[in-house]
Amino acid sequence: MVGMCAVVLGIDVATQPFHSKPSAHYVFVLGNSDPDAKELSLQKEIKAYQWAGARVILLSEAASRHIAETGEQTMSHTTHWENRAVLNERGTPGVGSYALVADDGRIITSAGMGSTHDLVLALLGSHLSAASVATVADIMLHEKIRTFSTLQPFGGKELTLTGNRALDQCVELMQANLEEPLRISELVALLGISERSLERHFRTHFHTTPNAYYRELRLNHANTLLLKTAMSVRDVGLACGFPNGFSSLFRRHFGVTPMSLRKTGNLPAYNS
Repeated sequence: MVGMCAVVLGIDVATQPFHSKPSAHYVFVLGNSDPDAKELSLQKEIKAYQWAGARVILLSEAASRHIAETGEQTMSHTTHWENRAVLNERGTPGVGSYALVADDGRIITSAGMGSTHDLVLALLGSHLSAASVATVADIMLHEKIRTFSTLQPFGGKELTLTGNRALDQCVELMQANLEEPLRISELVALLGISERSLERHFRTHFHTTPNAYYRELRLNHANTLLLKTAMSVRDVGLACGFPNGFSSLFRRHFGVTPMSLRKTGNLPAYNS
């Protein structure tokens, strides 16, 4: 349908046709289409964007419809557990995944709902550092960044940040101690693991060291304080665990001094 489209809530939404020559880095396909209406199938458009090199992400009902149209449920695709029940009732063969997100290398399917935040944060991880992604999550009030393989939270299943309990606890300790940073020796003592083990966990999951991750968390927090409060540059540095050399560290990381940031209100453009 092209033009104004009325939805259940009584809101009119303007729609546009798909481009004949699709061009995008990411394409998110929303659900809520009638599975019995063949004319609403987007398989042709999905394949066109795939051929153009876009990452295609299907959320909830869109994922469910894709699974139904492929003719089989497999562990390489997921959808919301309610949709999974509908697929089973409608006789779609196979056994599907109950993970939040599944990436088969060609298309990403998702349970939608709250897992969309985790999915988008994971995609940001391809363009930003792990600490920057964690800061975005904080701004979104998203307490835990769940991995794709995390099971959908029905039946009381435990949620996780990385799938690694010691690493999850370490990140929580870092976030709770920005003003007076803990030494790595103190962190491992609290976690009951060795420094070498912690280093390995950080490199495996975040591709950085514990010290670098911790420092970037504090610098990101400093950036927020500079933009959102009237605290002096020195007080911001102290509040983020930098009693000395704060301005130099900040400039080295962000490419601008704290004072310049406060005057302009903007960081230099990020180059991936």
